[in-house]
Amino acid sequence: MNKNFIRKAHRWLGLLFSLTILMSAGSGVIHNVMTRTQAPPPTARPSGEGLDVSLIQISVAEATAKLPEASQGVSAVNVRSIGGEPWYQIYVNGTRGAQYVSARDGRVDAAQDERYASEIASTFLGGAKARKTDFLTAFNNEYINIFRILPVYRFDLDDEKYTRVYVSTVTGSVTRHTDNQRQFEATIFTNFHKFGFIPNKDLRDLVLTTLTFATCVVAILGIFLFFLTRPKRR
Repeated sequence: MNKNFIRKAHRWLGLLFSLTILMSAGSGVIHNVMTRTQAPPPTARPSGEGLDVSLIQISVAEATAKLPEASQGVSAVNVRSIGGEPWYQIYVNGTRGAQYVSARDGRVDAAQDERYASEIASTFLGGAKARKTDFLTAFNNEYINIFRILPVYRFDLDDEKYTRVYVSTVTGSVTRHTDNQRQFEATIFTNFHKFGFIPNKDLRDLVLTTLTFATCVVAILGIFLFFLTRPKRR
């Protein structure tokens, strides 16, 4: 092999793709900083102040009978405490959202989903009242696909940190808790580690794969160059 060619290829390719290595190293630094400055993801826990089972007056079968869509079949039924009263949270086959039927008097009220989400957010924030600002059915730049759960409600707290929480009524928990400082760190990490500044996922994956492969080539050339240029034994 031509040692000069390998040396030049290693030098220029290394210079060309050194930005990728710097960004990867930078994302590692930011990741360590985030583990120190940001709390771990919120744990799923029951919301509300407890469930008074003595208030349940109708059965699950009676509750589902209140829903015409239930004739298609029911995939899941949960009992939720909303506003101090028990509600059946019913998921009907073929529908994405939940239906709510009072376990006390059998009335149907679709507005209980948002009310339930608001109570989850308030409980998580120590009783503070947050305002609903969005309902997400798709991931975006802040609520990215690593959080996995959709749909979610977004609630904002009017404080100096601009705190916001994302709430799932399916799990009955907060799926993400962030603020401006945390999001600033997360944005840097996403841009450095996963090239989040490229909006198109297919193009982003192509660029990441190409640059990572090129970095491997540079490393392999360096290994070849080491053995080709090492001093010969007498």
